[in-house]
Amino acid sequence: MATTLIIPGLNSSGSAHWQTWLESQVSNAVRVIQSDWKRADLAQWSSRVRRTISRNPGRFVVVAHSFGVLAAVQAASDYSERIAGALLVAPADPQKFGVENLIPRETLPFPTTLVASTNDPWLSFENARSLADIWGAEFINLGAAGHINADAGFGPWPLALSLLSNLESKSPPANQSYQDGGRSIRPDIASRSRVISSAAVS
Repeated sequence: MATTLIIPGLNSSGSAHWQTWLESQVSNAVRVIQSDWKRADLAQWSSRVRRTISRNPGRFVVVAHSFGVLAAVQAASDYSERIAGALLVAPADPQKFGVENLIPRETLPFPTTLVASTNDPWLSFENARSLADIWGAEFINLGAAGHINADAGFGPWPLALSLLSNLESKSPPANQSYQDGGRSIRPDIASRSRVISSAAVS
């Protein structure tokens, strides 16, 4: 069974946040701890993600939120053979932090689901959908759900558990891949993203 790697965004995810709830619902979760939760430093944050992966054995399913998504996709590309899947929720806008040139601009080499909101103050819906297309992610529209955090009412969130389980079921065996133009790609993410409309907020 893969380890669930929790990667919070700015200010971490407090006790009322869905990531903290999800962490309590799975038996094998590891949380990435940043040295400074208030300073959005992509190099520093992605380094912490890499260190956490390197210090724990086996494969991971990434569960990232906000700026944590940017750190996750940058770091995970270095450990693609150990990433079984990624649940990316309400990504922060790379342009707002001046890191758009440091974020992968290609299909991620593992099953990926991106969950977005139509009124997220940290990333426009159009840009969220564009990131999903670039990363080859399944795209889930939650409607007007804000930043999909505790302030927006996302504490206990069963949908997150369901999406996590779905990613794990899609994950191919370790080391299974194929070559596409010299690039190693997971078989199950070869097709482009699709949109699933959902009003599920709890």
